[in-house]
Amino acid sequence: FQTTVTTGVVSALGRSLRSRSGRLMDDGIQTDAALNPGNSGGPLVNARGEVIGVNTAIILPAQGLCFAIPINTAKWVAGRLIQSGRIRRGFLGIAGQNVPVPRRIARLQGLPSARGVLVVGVEPGSPAERAGVRERDIIVSLDGRPIAGVDDLHRMLTEDRIGVSASLTLLRDLVPRTLEIAPVESRTAVPA
Repeated sequence: FQTTVTTGVVSALGRSLRSRSGRLMDDGIQTDAALNPGNSGGPLVNARGEVIGVNTAIILPAQGLCFAIPINTAKWVAGRLIQSGRIRRGFLGIAGQNVPVPRRIARLQGLPSARGVLVVGVEPGSPAERAGVRERDIIVSLDGRPIAGVDDLHRMLTEDRIGVSASLTLLRDLVPRTLEIAPVESRTAVPA
């Protein structure tokens, strides 16, 4: 799903809703709409009265920096919760962080992006460990689709990838390798 939001007047309504999970918010909307503690979970509305997002987070020390989940994402999540009572995600068993790949290496190896995910931890017994992923590997693609950061990887680990073998391309000591990996269902599926 893609949401296009143009600049303009937006308003926020809501009630208190706290997220303790620290989960990724895909394609979040950053806004300076006047949000206050208690607006989380309410609609973010444009000047035409259209709901364009669901208020999610406020960074209090940031002088009004606020975030909302785009309405298309919220609709998709709501549909999945109604259908099955939870959101299923694929799980690889790595801890990672976004890193640049030296441009020279990216060009030499024909990588579509000069960024990737540095593996900083591999969970014992996980799909990543079984596939041979190691700490300090840099993940650059999954099934040929570029991975420029943790958000890209997370977005690709949808329920349709659970149990399905995929090719994981990574750099190990800046040399490309391709491993076969089959994500499993995340144990932290979101219940209804």
